[in-house]
Amino acid sequence: MEPETRTLSAAVREHLRQLCLHEFPCGTGSWNKSRFLPQTSRVWRELIPREEKSLSPGEETVEDLLGLVRSAHSPWALVEGSSAEDLFLKELAIQNPLMLKDSFFYTYFRSLRVVDKDVSLVDKELLKFVKLEELVLSANQIKEIDTTNLPPTLKVLELYGNKIASMECLCRHPPPRLQHLGLGHNKLLGPLESLHVTSDHWPNLVSLDLSFNNLTDLQNMVAGLQTLKHLRLLLLQGNPLALVPHYRGFTIDSLARLCVLDDITVASSEKHLFRGLSRSEDLLAPEAQLLVTVGNLRGVLDSSVLDSEPGPQGPFITYNYYVTYDFVEDEEGEGSQYGGVLAEIIKPPSSLEQLGEDILEEIIEDVEESLESGLASLSELGEMEESIVSGASEPLPRSTDSAEELAKLRPLLDPRLCPSPGTVLFSTVPKPWSDVIPCNYEMQHTLKDLVPLKAFLLSGTVVTVVEEKILSWPVEQPSSSDSPLAAKKGKGEKDKKEKEKDKKDKAGKGEKEPPKAQKGSKKQKELPKELRQDPPILRVLGSSPVVLEPLLAGEPFVSTVCNFGVIRTLEADRLTLNRDAKKNKKGKKVYENDYQPEPLTVEIQIQLIQWRSTEEALRGLVM
Repeated sequence: MEPETRTLSAAVREHLRQLCLHEFPCGTGSWNKSRFLPQTSRVWRELIPREEKSLSPGEETVEDLLGLVRSAHSPWALVEGSSAEDLFLKELAIQNPLMLKDSFFYTYFRSLRVVDKDVSLVDKELLKFVKLEELVLSANQIKEIDTTNLPPTLKVLELYGNKIASMECLCRHPPPRLQHLGLGHNKLLGPLESLHVTSDHWPNLVSLDLSFNNLTDLQNMVAGLQTLKHLRLLLLQGNPLALVPHYRGFTIDSLARLCVLDDITVASSEKHLFRGLSRSEDLLAPEAQLLVTVGNLRGVLDSSVLDSEPGPQGPFITYNYYVTYDFVEDEEGEGSQYGGVLAEIIKPPSSLEQLGEDILEEIIEDVEESLESGLASLSELGEMEESIVSGASEPLPRSTDSAEELAKLRPLLDPRLCPSPGTVLFSTVPKPWSDVIPCNYEMQHTLKDLVPLKAFLLSGTVVTVVEEKILSWPVEQPSSSDSPLAAKKGKGEKDKKEKEKDKKDKAGKGEKEPPKAQKGSKKQKELPKELRQDPPILRVLGSSPVVLEPLLAGEPFVSTVCNFGVIRTLEADRLTLNRDAKKNKKGKKVYENDYQPEPLTVEIQIQLIQWRSTEEALRGLVM
């Protein structure tokens, strides 16, 4: 069922009704009837000598009635946020209520503001406002406007926050005197919009606001704007086209008369810096470049001190720590081409079916054995599944049965390790624990599909700190006699027997055996055996969203320190310091009274690369 159409004239009448211009203390009534008696009745009354004008019982003076409207504590005061026009009408309805007729409204008003009133249709009743110069219809439900219903006297038209998908409807019969057009925060989309911003439609336009739409074709848009000879103020920020590195320089160099771009004054020095950029077509690729930097990671809990010493059969446990963030996937799938970092394209949950049957069966058997022995907990099950999903580097053959088995564990998967579809998960290099872990991570993202990039910047990214736990076990040698190892072992025994025989022969001849290596007072350490590693067990230490919307609003970068709170404990820090003290033969003590652990934090910066001069563009610098 379609929503009910609400006309502009109906919204105006409703607003006037809510002002109560014909009710106390406004209008006429018992509170001021003596001031509005018929003229014939007032003639002989005025001849009565009196010292001062008296009021009938129950009447109020004009000053008292105005006070009821102006006082913030009065029940008849205007609601907060009312316009100056509303106050003027209330006072006029007290001082001279007989003027409030339709003819007055249509001839008096030069400005009309109807904001957030669910207006969807601008009807022809608006033409009755014969002196209207400013029309503000922001935050409504307008999709199209019949410009034949707009008064030709209009100089300012604001339609912010509506649902206008194209300017074509405004160009059929545009107001000829219009000087400012505000269409920010609408749904303008497509390369044809550049055809609707020419002097053929807006010959007197001085100010144009097209910010926060979905315009992508910068070159054609600027080509249309070049025909507007009076244009001095332009807003295009918040559009995908404003994300390309050459946006500001190209626009300034192309529009020589422009004074203000995106609320920033265009200085003469800036025009000089970007001179000639509009003619360098080989530099104007329609792609955005963003540089992500991850700095130091602090406040990490050293989990290794909480584990017991491994036995001869293991497990030998190692811990590493890294930071992940999600970023929008490029249309050409560049996420899989990054080397040295985790760049796993996250698809819908059905992608878990790509896990191989053998790996799944092995994991499920391990889970069952762990449950039977009481050594596994529900959280460990979740960690196992996380390790499978995050650790798979290549897609394996599909297995429907195995996927169904894995689906039983799926509810335990930490959602913070699974970004939304269409994003790529990037990771810093895993590093061992230290008090301050320097990530030293930089990644430049180049994206050609600008509309999804804008949507991603509006939603922001999620930064996560992950602990990677790897269990290693000694590799057991196979005992099968027909295996190559067994054959090698048999050959070794034969060689050993031959050596013993040679030893006996030498002893019989009086020859001495070479001395054996000295073992010393301690037992000689055995060489490390070959180890096999389990899939890594991942644990999320902290996760936090990072707001990226300022990049759309013109900010050059977003820099923040994500604070995940304190995860370290007094016991763990004491064990860590004791261990370090043994290694370094010195250390500081941890006192419980003044113990103030450092919170888990990570430094991150996302910079939108914008060229600052034509010379910088020619050098190909990334500042």
